[in-house]
This record gives sequence, C-alpha cells and structure tokens, in this order.
Amino acid sequence: MRTPRHHRLAVVLLAASLALAGCGASDDDRAAGSEKAADGRPGPGYAADGSGADGKASDGTGSDGTGSDAKTGPAATAAPEQRQRQHVIRTAVLSVEVADATAALAKARAVTEAAGGHVADETTERVDDDHVTSQIVLRVPQSAYDATLKELAGAGKLLSRKAAAEDVTDQVVDVESRIATQRASVARVRELMDRATKLSDVVTLEGQLSSRQADLEALLAKQAALKDRTALATITLHLNERERPAAEPEDDGPGFGDALSGGWNALVSTAKWAAIVLLAVAPWAAVLLVGYAGWRWLVRPRTARRRTAERADSGDAAS
Repeated sequence: MRTPRHHRLAVVLLAASLALAGCGASDDDRAAGSEKAADGRPGPGYAADGSGADGKASDGTGSDGTGSDAKTGPAATAAPEQRQRQHVIRTAVLSVEVADATAALAKARAVTEAAGGHVADETTERVDDDHVTSQIVLRVPQSAYDATLKELAGAGKLLSRKAAAEDVTDQVVDVESRIATQRASVARVRELMDRATKLSDVVTLEGQLSSRQADLEALLAKQAALKDRTALATITLHLNERERPAAEPEDDGPGFGDALSGGWNALVSTAKWAAIVLLAVAPWAAVLLVGYAGWRWLVRPRTARRRTAERADSGDAAS
C-alpha cells in the first residue's frame, strides 16, 4: 500500500516543479517584453525579427511560421543579422595632379552626387597667377565609398592616398544602452513628480529632471553624430593643377638703340662711380693739403734761414 502512495507523492512533487518552472519562464518572457517596451527594441530574449532566443516566433509559431519547430533550410542555418551590426567610420585623403583643376572639380561633384552624397566643404585658389589648386571634402554613402574613391583617384596622376577605417560598434552600443537607461530615469522622475504633493519635493524633482534631460539630449546628439559618421564616409580630395612652363622671350639680337642705351648707361655708371671715389678721397685730400700748406709756409722758411745762418757762421770761422 505504501508503494502507490509514494508514487502519488512523486507525481505531485513533479507537477509542482513543472508549475514553478512554467511560472519562471513566463516571468522571464514578461521581463523581456518590458525591456522591449522600455526602449523600443527587442529584449535580450528576442531576435530582431520578433522571434525568441530559441528561434520561435513570439506568437507561439515556429521560425517558419507553420507552427512546427523544424530548423531546416537556409533561414535556420543563417545567423540572425550576425547578432550585432558593425559600425565603421571610413575616411580617405587623396592628392591628385590634373591638367585642369576646374574640370576635375566639376567631375568630382558629379561623381559624388551620382553616388548619393554631397559636398561638405570646398576651397579653391590660384597660385602665382599660373595654376589652380583646390581642396574639396565629400560625404558619400558607405556602400559607394570604394567605387567613388577609385573613380576620384583615376581623375589624374595620383600623388598620394591615405585611407582609414575605425570600428565604433562598441561606442554605438554603449550610447544606445545609456540612452535607454536615461529615458527610463527621466520617466521615473516624471512619475515621481506626478505623485509629489509638497512644493519642496516638486522643486527638487524639477532640478533632477532638467539635469537628466540635459544628459539625455547630449547622448542623443552623440548618437546622431555617430550615425552620420558611420552612414556617410568622408573623402578629402586635393586637386593640384600642373604648372605650365614659362614662355621664353624671343631673342633677335641687340640693335642700334640697345647699343646707344648700353653706352649711355655705362657712361652714367662711370661718372657715378668717379664721383663716389672723389667724395671718398676728398677728406684725405683736405688733410694732405693742410699739411702741405703748413710745411710750405711754416717749416720750409725756418729750415732755409737756419741753413743760411749756418753757412755764414762757417764762412766767418774760416776767415
């Protein structure tokens, strides 16, 4: 008699454990649904197409929509959108030498518009009235990035090329997560404001709401910037026009006028240099002239009188 009773007890315990497991699963489903409602995206237990993590649709049907749980065919073997989309920022800098910078610039605009992009910035200048240089910043969709880059590089002689790709998937996912959290935080503060009865509580909650809304707007701006940079690639194109060789003047040989002009210029140059030399020597000539005058009128007469006196003395002594 004890054996059937033990069987019945085991059956009751098994039924109770199954019931508890079912309640836990339903709670998990409700939690996943609440996450989906909170930020507008499927919860962790849902794929991007509304199916659960086990490959079944949320309405109870299988992944093929027929109510069966078969997992055959290409749809069953392919990963659901690779679990996570990759976000990459692509940039490139090209320097191209062209024969006509204006025509190459017009072609670059046409190529960009045909690819679905636009011109973000442009700078064109003429150097030494001889050739034109231009710098243009282009934004093109990621899907047309490689084709546009190839076409722009073939516009002339490629001087340099630099391309870079930065994976910002982690930043995008982090910003989306923070936005969802911040929106839930703002919603909680609004709910508390609706239930607040004291003026002091309302004032405090308004300050909290303003601060959290400002943080949310900053996150939304960062999300928009990331979306723009990942959706459109940036190409900076430098167009350098080839320098034209300067035309050499025709040489017909010197003529009569050239000879006369050359002689006159030589005469003027000689007279100028002669005047410069005279002016440079003039101070020295003045000093020498003063010295000669002193010697001529002061020193020389005294020397002559002394010699005459000496001769006279010597004659008297001899007599």
